[in-house]
Order: sequence, then structure tokens, then C-alpha cells
Amino acid sequence: MRILLIEDDLRLTESLKYQLGKEGFAVDACADAMEGLDYMTGGGYDLILLDRMLPGADGLGILKDARRKGAAVPVILLTAMGQLEDRIQGLDAGADDYIVKPFAFGELMARIRSVSRRPRALGREDVVSHGGLSLDLSEKRLSGPKGECVLSKRESDLMEAFLRSPEKLLTRDALFLRVWGPSAKVEDGNLDNYIHFLRRRLRALGCGLRISTARGVGYSLTQDEENGI
Repeated sequence: MRILLIEDDLRLTESLKYQLGKEGFAVDACADAMEGLDYMTGGGYDLILLDRMLPGADGLGILKDARRKGAAVPVILLTAMGQLEDRIQGLDAGADDYIVKPFAFGELMARIRSVSRRPRALGREDVVSHGGLSLDLSEKRLSGPKGECVLSKRESDLMEAFLRSPEKLLTRDALFLRVWGPSAKVEDGNLDNYIHFLRRRLRALGCGLRISTARGVGYSLTQDEENGI
């Protein structure tokens, strides 16, 4: 499971990253509210741990914005505001659960397990499709009119990002975030290499889609009017 932690308390962040990492989770973290909103709506995470009180922003506002933009990923609010009305506001804003600081790590793990047991709790379909192209997320299998192929993890993550936002320009920064995470040290050319790999895949599968380039900005998955990639 891939978790995004949006928390401005550095000590708590480091502690949770360490403990969740020991439990086998991949954890990315950020402390900025607007950056966190971009990550929440960019896809790629199975669970969000969101601090309610962030510098210059209310976590509930960030959560509401993410829900309005279609983010379905489960969210557990982390907060020192533990009154009944506070809990009601958090759940009404779109949170899936609510845990009051300070909390025991065992309780957080129990809440994560509870959220993950809910039907489609991770907010991800088994298959995403567009324009005659389908990606089985569990098997990383990409299918088109002329057959199918198995993608690498990077290819699958990148293709998923395009299929979830067809006809939309995805910036290079957004794609790096989606595929490699916010703290990864990746050479800029790596993204271009994977785009090249995916273009070859699309040609082989014979679908009517292409990956278009906005030079220096990003890429988008578009209809291929000339039937070429």
C-alpha cells in the first residue's frame, strides 16, 4: 500500500514514516497544504493521512477540494481537535476515519486495516479504460485492439495516470510525482524514456490513442486522428 502523509509536525512525520515503513508501507510525506492537494488529486496513493491543522490552511478545506475534484482515495484525519462536533465536521467533509492526537501507533494501524477492509476502500478500480485501451491494475496488463502486453511497474503507473485523465495535459512535475513520488531523485530524461516505451506499446496494440507532447511542459493522452503515434 502506498500512503501519503500530509503533516507539518516534522517529528511526527519522521516517526510515522519509520513505523509505517517497518510495516511494509511505502510512505511519501509533505507539509504544504496546496502541495498536498495536488498529490491527493494526482492519483497513485491508496490512503491519505491528513493533518487537520496545516500552516495557513484548514485540512478540511483541502479535503473538500479534493473530493470535489473527484479524488476517491480514503482519508484518515489526524488532529488534536477531538470534540464530537469536530469529528462530525471531519466525516462530513469526506474523511473515512478520524484519529485524535496524541494516538498510539497500534490504534492508527487498526484504523488503516479497517479502512482497507471496506469494499473498494482503496478507491481504485481493477481496470481503467479509455478509447479502446484497458489497463488491468493488478496484473499490469495493457490491452488493445491488436492484443495485450504486460507493463513494468513504472509503465503501468504512468499509463494509469494517462487513462485516468484522458485529453488532459499532465505536467512533467505531476507525472514525476505520480510515478516516482515527491522525494525520489530521478533524472529528467527518465520520464522521456518511459514515454518512448509506452508509445511503442500503443503502436503494437493498434489503439486509436497517442501520447502528445507539450514541449517543456508535459504530455497528454489524445485521440490519434492520423492513426499514428
